[in-house]
Order: sequence, then C-alpha cells, then structure tokens
Amino acid sequence: MSQNNNNQTPDRRMYKTLMMTLKERLKTICIQRLEDKISAFRTIVSDMSADAQTDAKSSAGDKHETGLAMMHIEQENLSKKIKENLDILEVVSKIDEKKVSDKVEFGSVVKINSVTLFFSAALPKIVLDDMSVMAISNDAPIAKELLGRKLNETFVFNNCEFKVNYIE
Repeated sequence: MSQNNNNQTPDRRMYKTLMMTLKERLKTICIQRLEDKISAFRTIVSDMSADAQTDAKSSAGDKHETGLAMMHIEQENLSKKIKENLDILEVVSKIDEKKVSDKVEFGSVVKINSVTLFFSAALPKIVLDDMSVMAISNDAPIAKELLGRKLNETFVFNNCEFKVNYIE
C-alpha cells in the first residue's frame, strides 16, 4: 500500500527528504517558492476584486472612478507577474532531477571555486544545510560561460579564474 506525502508520518517525510539528492531538494525548494509567490499574488488580486466590489456599492464620483482604474491597472500588473511566475514554474518543473551529466547543462548543480549554482531559473539565494546556492537561469552571463563545461575545467569570467569542482 502506497502513501502520498500528505499521509506520511513526520519521520517518513524527514527520511525521504534526507534521501533526496541535492538537485531534488533544490528543485523542490524552487517549485515551492514559486507556488507560494503565485498563491500570494492570486490572493492579492482576489482581495482587490473584493475591495472593488465593496467600494462600488458605497462610492460614486470621479475620485471613485480614478481609484477603480488604478486598482484595475494594479490587478493587470499582478496578473502579468502571476503569468511570469507560472512560466518560470513550468521551466523549473521540467528539470530531470535524476539525470546525471558529465557536463554543465540546464538542471545541473555546479560548484565553481566556492560558489554553488543551480541551473534552473533566476531566484533568490537558497540556504540549504549551511550551504548557499544561487539559482540562476541559462541566460545569466556566468551560465552562458559555464554551459557545456566539464568537471575540472577552468575558465576566466570577469577577470577571475574559476574551476568546475562539482557537477550533479
């Protein structure tokens, strides 16, 4: 009989987390952050819609119309942010966390000198087990320099020499 994550005991969830690879853990964190961000934006849009309906019942005049127009513009901006984050979520979800490669590619976890990078999407720094990881997109300048490189290769970026010390 299989259990889904929601029905697992805390000990089973902790064991499963400990057994996950670094790449699996990073992907899970990135997806969770994106889902949380999307949910927060959706809540704000929903709250704004409810506020607009309440205001419509109790207000009238040019000032009210201007306020509604500004609220509508903000809702459109938030909707764009939701769409952008959904697109990023789709990209991150495509990472094959089981794939092992001998070269740097999308989805790789790479250590260069003392910096650890996760080739996924441009997201805030992740701290995991006292290790800082920078989640970067393939479009980042350092990513363009690293893509295709193999373990122990060296390269110069921004007048600094780097060595690929680890690839997962």
